[in-house]
Amino acid sequence: MLKCLKRLVIASLALLISEAFAQGITTASAYFKSVSDYYATLKDYEAEIEIKADKEVMTGVVSFKRPNLLRIDFTSPADQVIVFNGDMLTIYLPEQAAVLQQSVESDTSAASSIATPQGLALLSRYYVVAYETGQDPVPFENGSDEMVMKLILTRRSTSEAFRYIKLDIDANTKLIRRVEAATTKGESFVFDFMEYKVNKDITDQRFIYDPPSSANSFNNFLFSE
Repeated sequence: MLKCLKRLVIASLALLISEAFAQGITTASAYFKSVSDYYATLKDYEAEIEIKADKEVMTGVVSFKRPNLLRIDFTSPADQVIVFNGDMLTIYLPEQAAVLQQSVESDTSAASSIATPQGLALLSRYYVVAYETGQDPVPFENGSDEMVMKLILTRRSTSEAFRYIKLDIDANTKLIRRVEAATTKGESFVFDFMEYKVNKDITDQRFIYDPPSSANSFNNFLFSE
């Protein structure tokens, strides 16, 4: 009887200790969900953006409005524009005097941007989320006072275009600070988001774009030879 009671007490203590320990830990997937949930509460945002693709660097301003409106006005390359209005993706390339347009089905439009509720939901479906450096905030870069949570997402299947995606998330605001993605071909893309302005009541007119009439138009460019 005494041995049985002793085992019961030990088991109960072990259970209580493990329960208390578990309550002190936020798993990477739970933290990622909290970020996704926060983005789902945003009506809109604007931010400065810098995109690095190999040796090319592009800068501009990105605008997002719920549920899936997206626009990037580039300062470098100057006057380049990317707009997604929920149905149509439009890209204006001033150097080529070309307008690329692609009709996008509603069930795939969520992929219009990683830093949106739809994009984050897709990532959680197709990638496994883990902490890159642990569950405590770390400096964004060496010597930086900006503290971020670092996550790494690895693909669940080989059909995904990116081998992994790294996310740096502001520890205070839960806004995405950096996205780094590596393709299966060894290409690397880095997106930096800075100077966020959230819930600014951006109008739908912001996402209506009339490209120059002198530009040559190419439709369904994603599926063209």
